[in-house]
Amino acid sequence: MDDSSTATRRSPQWTSTTPSRQRSRNTSLSSVSILSGGRNSELSHQIALAAAQAEHDRVREEAERVYRDYESQEEYRRLVEQQDKLQAEQKRQLERLRIEEQLRAEEERLRALKIKTVPKLPPEPPAPAEVKQDVRQAFAEAKPETKQETKQAHATVNGFTTPKESTQPLPPTNSEAVPTTKPNPFSLQQPAQSVLSKPVNGPAHVQTSLPFDPTRDSTPSSQPSSLAQATSQGQGPNVPQTYAPSTKVAAPHQNGHTLVTGSAKPPAELEIDRYFQIHQNLKKLRAFLLQQSKASPPLKSRMGDMRRELRKNMGQLVSKGDNKSQISNIQAILDKSLDGSVPSAMVDPSEFIIGSREPAQGALHNEPMLPSLFLYLLNHFSKAVVGQFISQCASDPATADPIGVIVAFIYSRDNFLWRGKALIDILMAKMCVCCPILFGRRGNDKTDQGRARIGWWKMPTGHWVDDQTHFDRMKGLGTGFGAIALRNFTNSKYANPYPPSNYWSCLARIVNTPPEEISNSQGIVLGAIIDNNYDRFLQFYGNAAIAALRKALVEFPNKAVAKTPAVRGLGVLADLLKQDRGLDLQQN
Repeated sequence: MDDSSTATRRSPQWTSTTPSRQRSRNTSLSSVSILSGGRNSELSHQIALAAAQAEHDRVREEAERVYRDYESQEEYRRLVEQQDKLQAEQKRQLERLRIEEQLRAEEERLRALKIKTVPKLPPEPPAPAEVKQDVRQAFAEAKPETKQETKQAHATVNGFTTPKESTQPLPPTNSEAVPTTKPNPFSLQQPAQSVLSKPVNGPAHVQTSLPFDPTRDSTPSSQPSSLAQATSQGQGPNVPQTYAPSTKVAAPHQNGHTLVTGSAKPPAELEIDRYFQIHQNLKKLRAFLLQQSKASPPLKSRMGDMRRELRKNMGQLVSKGDNKSQISNIQAILDKSLDGSVPSAMVDPSEFIIGSREPAQGALHNEPMLPSLFLYLLNHFSKAVVGQFISQCASDPATADPIGVIVAFIYSRDNFLWRGKALIDILMAKMCVCCPILFGRRGNDKTDQGRARIGWWKMPTGHWVDDQTHFDRMKGLGTGFGAIALRNFTNSKYANPYPPSNYWSCLARIVNTPPEEISNSQGIVLGAIIDNNYDRFLQFYGNAAIAALRKALVEFPNKAVAKTPAVRGLGVLADLLKQDRGLDLQQN
């Protein structure tokens, strides 16, 4: 009864439906069930398990919420840091650009001040290499020794005017002279070698008339008279097929160089003058082709495309890789200019070479004339070669080798020879105009006349380029000259268009410079033609090459009066040869 009454009295407080009372009730029930005698019953265990599961779920949900909040905060912090970094980098770049703009402005003001500070004197008369006159005029200015030397009876043969042979004996050649002193390893006489069979054939004549001269006399019959005549012959309109040959004056020659009787100029200077004349002839050839293109629509439509295609393929040459496609394309372009598919006037190739040539047995082109378009494209090919030497080879000498390969390939093809010999004088004329030092010309770097003599480039504004630009040009051209002159044709069926004997002559002319005339530009050119080329030089000449390198890299800088940076750099190159190749040039 007491238990029932107690249960009756307590029952109302457990009937409340509020959540707080419900939780209190559950807790009380749990306590009662645990403390009661049935605490080990199944019901009590289920109640305890449910309570534990609910607490576990609550704790897990809370932990997940806290973790999500933390991840959001970290992502926000990361984004803020990234934004700060980007903003800082932008500030740095803006500051860099601002500083560079200030430096550029300061440099421009400095250059302007340099121009305005000291007025320059009027330019001196042009150097002999820049005088635009032919060699015939130079002969006329030279004082003859006798009356017979000034009178020459000319005989006309096949339209060419040639003088009578001179009665004076020729000077003895190097092969006939007997040395009386210790031989100089850098004399113009070539040392014996096993690879080379013949030196470069020297010039025997000097051409005195310039091509495409509107003031030159010509017979009316040598030119097509009308459009109907040209059309009836299956040619393009107004495109002459022949041009009056120029007059040539024969002159004695020695060791492959033309000599002038009574003239004080050495053979090397005469050769340089001839190269400058060839360069002027090439300019007139371009003007002549321009006139033709105005009168011939087929020529006008194809000439520009062929020139651009040629330059495009030259620009696609790679130093490491296959250049067969570019070489074949250039060869195809030149073939088209020869086969008559694009009509052009015929011109005399002797206007663009040193010396005269007679028809050669077995040559594909023995005729006295060649299509002007072919020579025009060969001129642009040479121009592209020189341009790439200047722009690429100073900073990357390895690019000179593929250019040298394509030069050797094009100028050695039988189809591109004239009377059995290469027309590479077109390329050498451009090399000589840009870098006369390669062919023996000397000059003072500090004077206007000296700079003009050695090929220091003058901008259209009339000011000389800065020293670094000039040195880069000289280095690129020197490297390219070595890549052309040191090509091995031992296993080739073609003849070398520019044999290594020209490389030896180039070294000899520079190294034999008197000590007081040695210039910084000569040091640059000499280092360029030796560096990256000495392996092939040693292959061609062996022990003679070692003696030549000792002369160029040890004795030449030691004898120089002005120890310029480029001259001192030759000694550094000698040390590198000792370090990399084990070649000690200090020992005799």
